[in-house]
Amino acid sequence: MTGEPVDQPPLLTAKDRKRLKSEAHHLEPVVRIGKNVLTEGLVDETNRTLEAHELIKIRIDSDDRETRRSLAAELAERCGAALVDSIGKISILYRPNEEE
Repeated sequence: MTGEPVDQPPLLTAKDRKRLKSEAHHLEPVVRIGKNVLTEGLVDETNRTLEAHELIKIRIDSDDRETRRSLAAELAERCGAALVDSIGKISILYRPNEEE
């Protein structure tokens, strides 16, 4: 897999976002972004993690709020995932599996 966008991100209603935030509450971050850089390896690893789990938390180790927001949005876009929510340094991504 490359860092190309997979598909269009799923469109989520407010009800969907609320449900997904509730489901993600107990999850630990499984992807960590450091040095404010999205590498191809990081995007590929995020894609593999989304394929396995659908709903994941990521941690962005930046003190700048706008940097965190833009990195989370860019990663979601490059993975074809929906950015469910961002609170502090934690963001939630969702991409449904195609095999359902």
